[in-house]
Amino acid sequence: MAMAFGGICGSLFGGYTLDNLQIDKIFLLFSVLPAIQLLSCSLVEESSVEVKLLSENSNSNGASHSINGNDSDEDNARNHRNISTNKSGKNTHRRRRGQKSTKQEPVAVSESSDHRFIMGKWFNSLKSATFSLLGAFRQPIILRPMAWFFLAHVTVPNLSTIMFYYQTEVLKLEASFLGTTRVIGWLGLMLGTFIYNRYLKKMKLRRILLCAHISLSILSLLDAILVSRSNLSLGISDKVMVIFGSALSDGINQFKFMPFLILSGQLCPPGIEGTLFALFMSINNLGSTVSSFVGAGLATVLNISSGSFDNFFVGIMIQVVCTFIPVAFLFLIPKEATGISA
Repeated sequence: MAMAFGGICGSLFGGYTLDNLQIDKIFLLFSVLPAIQLLSCSLVEESSVEVKLLSENSNSNGASHSINGNDSDEDNARNHRNISTNKSGKNTHRRRRGQKSTKQEPVAVSESSDHRFIMGKWFNSLKSATFSLLGAFRQPIILRPMAWFFLAHVTVPNLSTIMFYYQTEVLKLEASFLGTTRVIGWLGLMLGTFIYNRYLKKMKLRRILLCAHISLSILSLLDAILVSRSNLSLGISDKVMVIFGSALSDGINQFKFMPFLILSGQLCPPGIEGTLFALFMSINNLGSTVSSFVGAGLATVLNISSGSFDNFFVGIMIQVVCTFIPVAFLFLIPKEATGISA
């Protein structure tokens, strides 16, 4: 909900800036908030418990060395006074300088050994986490669902960038209006989250994902209607099609994304939850990126570009067909998995 609220505020602000500011000033303005967040991260102080213990031990060792060093100084001073009558001032200066170096040597050795010990602990921890992560990821109960979510992205070409240019160049919709439509999309995301948590949490994930992909294919057909201009013959304006298409698309995509988050959290073994969950999210983002490349490749094959949208309808119909491909691989999702248990 917090993410949706932030998205609504950002979309409203983005729509306003597109109408009132130049592009270079917009990029400068929107770089301020990430910069503030980056600077605030540098102010966070945290350290491992083991590092604190090692530093305390190092301080205690240094104190003991300094005490022992003072005792030895007193003994050496007595001996020095006994033989000082037979030595010159030059030899005395050399001996004192040698005593200082011998007094500081144990502390330096202790600090270097503590540093090597800390580095060894970090290396062993990293190696252990890596082997644990690889071992967990090779388990079928983890690998199979993640493979499905990756396939669900890469098998469906992403044509959203082409649709944006079609809406601005052919439909003559203002960029500020398209930015404002994202507000409706975020509201749809909030509604989708509420419906899922309220009514669909106990439903099997296979059924939820099946219904989500069928709904996404229907929404792609709405895009085909918009591109073919059939909506005008039905008395539906382009703006209405774009607004409700954005809201429904974000809401239904949330039905697909919520099971991903829930299943990822349930499958993470103890001890490496954060690392494995970050890997799951990276795989999801990689799938989205590959989907964009697939969409760009499809546009190249169909000769779709800015100012040339003759085959855009064909591209959308191919996208509709590809939406059903992940349905054939739903067997990779655990059969009895729900929003409560995997």
